[in-house]
Amino acid sequence: MIDHFGILAPFYEKFIKPKPPQKLSAHIQMPPTGTMLDIGGGTGRIAQYFTGNEAQIVVSDLSFKMVLQTKSKKGLQAVCSHSEYLPFPAGHFDRIIMVDALHHVCDQEKTASELWRVVKPGGRIVIEEPDFNRWMVKLVAWGEKVALMRSHFLTPQEIQNLFDKKGATRSVVKDGHIAWVIIEKKGNGN
Repeated sequence: MIDHFGILAPFYEKFIKPKPPQKLSAHIQMPPTGTMLDIGGGTGRIAQYFTGNEAQIVVSDLSFKMVLQTKSKKGLQAVCSHSEYLPFPAGHFDRIIMVDALHHVCDQEKTASELWRVVKPGGRIVIEEPDFNRWMVKLVAWGEKVALMRSHFLTPQEIQNLFDKKGATRSVVKDGHIAWVIIEKKGNGN
């Protein structure tokens, strides 16, 4: 198997420029002293915008070379891990984000179960993915298949269905070719 992200790691942010994620931030509603996990967060290019205050921000990615790039970003902790087997206790994080990464994981169903396990009651999971209902995204998916990436894109509804669990409130927000699937775990007054 080709380690696409390991090859791209040193140059990743030169090609995919980090920019402040205002729309994502509005969906996350990060508590000032909360804990956040960025799954498939690679170089920390998104997570870096949530550091500060007393927040604990952890970036988890399968690519060791991508995770190494987080060293240059202040306030981030990095973990090299499969999203299907997270090394965190149950109910550990207030917020979990996964930006443009769900289509890259080996087992999306197991990943969803792990995210649900490690989010706190009263916590929130926000998954940002290209909207596979759009023809342009289908073209990108085809390109990733040709590049021998193990990508498997889901529609926003299919992502939402991964979290068909007791105590889950689910919603989808779309903007152009991007969709945010927002999952809240009831508890702590929710």
